[in-house]
Amino acid sequence: MDKLTEIFDKVTGTFTGTYMWIPIILLLTAIFYYTFRTLNKNNAQLLGVLFIVFVVATGVVFMSVETKDSLMGLSYFIVPCLFVIAVIALFGTEIKRDIWERGSKKTGEIKTRHVDKSSQTGSVNDYIDEIVKALQNMSKNDVGAIIILANDNMPKSVIESGVVLDSFISSQLIESVFFPKTPLHDGAMIINGTKIHAAGCFLPLSQEVNLPKDLGTRHRAGIGITETINVTSLIVSEETGIISIAQGGRIKRYADSEMLRQTLKEYYWQEFLDKKK
Repeated sequence: MDKLTEIFDKVTGTFTGTYMWIPIILLLTAIFYYTFRTLNKNNAQLLGVLFIVFVVATGVVFMSVETKDSLMGLSYFIVPCLFVIAVIALFGTEIKRDIWERGSKKTGEIKTRHVDKSSQTGSVNDYIDEIVKALQNMSKNDVGAIIILANDNMPKSVIESGVVLDSFISSQLIESVFFPKTPLHDGAMIINGTKIHAAGCFLPLSQEVNLPKDLGTRHRAGIGITETINVTSLIVSEETGIISIAQGGRIKRYADSEMLRQTLKEYYWQEFLDKKK
């Protein structure tokens, strides 16, 4: 019993004596590691700002409080910081999505509106037919493409990275934009309702590490934009001609005509479908 008491006293003495800073250093190291890891995975500037604030505040605590009281003062500071970091690490994607959507609503960069309620079914079906026709033609000819179905919510930075077209939808225009070696073929096309709003736009890449290795930059861009904004990506592989659909950070490959039409119907008639439910 005496030996156990002696061992316990030595252990507790380690944390209150000369080496009292070891557990604090280890704790801070773990926090810094997971913060950097989250930054790298989510590519979020907000986390970077919070990380800097955390480091500065920690330094202030160490410099402004006497050594004897610094451990207790630091403990009161670390607990809420750990909570904040944990929340951001778990909900980083949702935070980015909220920031992007709030920013796009304030700037109002997209002037075209979604399909008007007065639009006839025949007109909408024509748009769907044109998009499906273009996708299938590009798939047969192994022409890479990425089309974003937006909802007045694309960030200004994405739109400005390309060229504003503001043109009505046609399969000829879609195919000509993505024709190899044309100026806009490497970027994304933004469709907003009845208009092709812009083309040649650059999108944020997904940082998800578990994606199949055969998915290249075009697919990562198509998935990445859906991780931060409520949009749908239609992707044609340049290597295989496979058509994919990305929504909410997830991708469905080998999309056929029926899947494409269903996705486009949900896009154009979402308000109607919601009321029907």
